[in-house]
Amino acid sequence: MTVTTEYVKLTISDGTQMQAYVARPKGEGKFPGIMVFQEAFGVNAHMRDVGERFASKGYVAIAPELYHRTAARGWEGNYTDFPSVSPHMQAIKEETLSADVRATYEWLTSASQVDKNATACVGYCMGGRVSFLANALVPVKAAISYYGGGIAPGQRGPGLLSHVPEMHGAMLLCWGGLDQHIPKAETLAVADALKNAKKTYVHVEFSDADHGFFCDARPSYNPRAAAESWALTHAFLADHLGIHKAVTA
Repeated sequence: MTVTTEYVKLTISDGTQMQAYVARPKGEGKFPGIMVFQEAFGVNAHMRDVGERFASKGYVAIAPELYHRTAARGWEGNYTDFPSVSPHMQAIKEETLSADVRATYEWLTSASQVDKNATACVGYCMGGRVSFLANALVPVKAAISYYGGGIAPGQRGPGLLSHVPEMHGAMLLCWGGLDQHIPKAETLAVADALKNAKKTYVHVEFSDADHGFFCDARPSYNPRAAAESWALTHAFLADHLGIHKAVTA
């Protein structure tokens, strides 16, 4: 499927402007929409590629630049220099992040190509946490979180489990069994919270995968786990968005 891309500017409720990368199938028609939430390293080449991969499967994908309040438009971090990334990550607050999520969702559901009744979100690393939160903020049908740290209470703060009762869509959680950044107790706490709230969810651990296993630009990239989680992601989305299409590499 031919894909077209562009940058759009969103006006947030606090008066700031946020750039977002959009990838979409070429042509007319109604397509499912998906919000793609960045790793800690910004909407970089990898995240843009992820958006394009979703678009090639028939989704309108939008990846917002969540550091827009502290970083220049188009900012990209270096995978080998996390200290330069950390200030932007630490500056994100739930209130402003929530405003960014809502603005992204509003753009997506107002786009002429998008079926507003078939929307979802996915996030990686920092974005995995954002995707979890987005499921409680806006009425997506499905949400996917890849190795999202800070969802359960822990060293990073109180977490997001208080939002579980407000969740709208089914939740897919993908974890790496070798991930030292997210304690096993926290991943289990997330699953327990969803179970206790009687939410629909899938909790998957790839035993030999580390943090960041989906990103082919990182040393922790695990091709097998990436391929299997990609297939699972599309099966999950097809089921919960009601779009039954063949999943190919």
